[in-house]
Amino acid sequence: MAELVTIPARSGKAARVSAGQRIKVINSSGTQVVDAWAFNALDLTEWMSMEASRAAFMKLAATVGDTFVTNQRRPIMTLVEDTSGCAHDTLMAPCDRWRYGLLGVEGYHDNCRDNLHAALANLGVVIRATPPSLNLFMNIPWTADGRLAWGEPAASPGSYVVFRAEMDLVVALSACPQDILPINGRSGRTTDAHFIVQ
Repeated sequence: MAELVTIPARSGKAARVSAGQRIKVINSSGTQVVDAWAFNALDLTEWMSMEASRAAFMKLAATVGDTFVTNQRRPIMTLVEDTSGCAHDTLMAPCDRWRYGLLGVEGYHDNCRDNLHAALANLGVVIRATPPSLNLFMNIPWTADGRLAWGEPAASPGSYVVFRAEMDLVVALSACPQDILPINGRSGRTTDAHFIVQ
């Protein structure tokens, strides 16, 4: 029986995934953005690339059947199921301490960059860079003239996405701590999310 793993609010989790396995990421509250990364388990300098993936499927956001590729242009994860109704964001960088400084936060603020590195460290994995994230359930509307906005959550509670691993992976997920912009809802409340490796 596959284990349901909690991604605690404002924190991250990572897992090893074998080629052919599926990763189900659940937006338990319907309002929680989950930043996602995937790395080649045999070469951590090869990771899921947002810019290369957009070029591969020629869209700003993936739909079911689309395959994300690495910074070496190789298939890494395929989106095989999506009940969320979201255009999962591929444009925005993961939040970090400097971003919160620009938003007026004084002192430390939990952030997805640090969540990534902490989650990987719990698996004994260290990376030197912070790749762009796939921002699951994140609503970033765009216009025909290229303007972007910070949208509020559009997913329903319990909705999910499922990816198929196309190689042996290390996957990291962060329940985004953003509580200043409305991406996790105007209340500023961040919540747990969940995932299952099957």
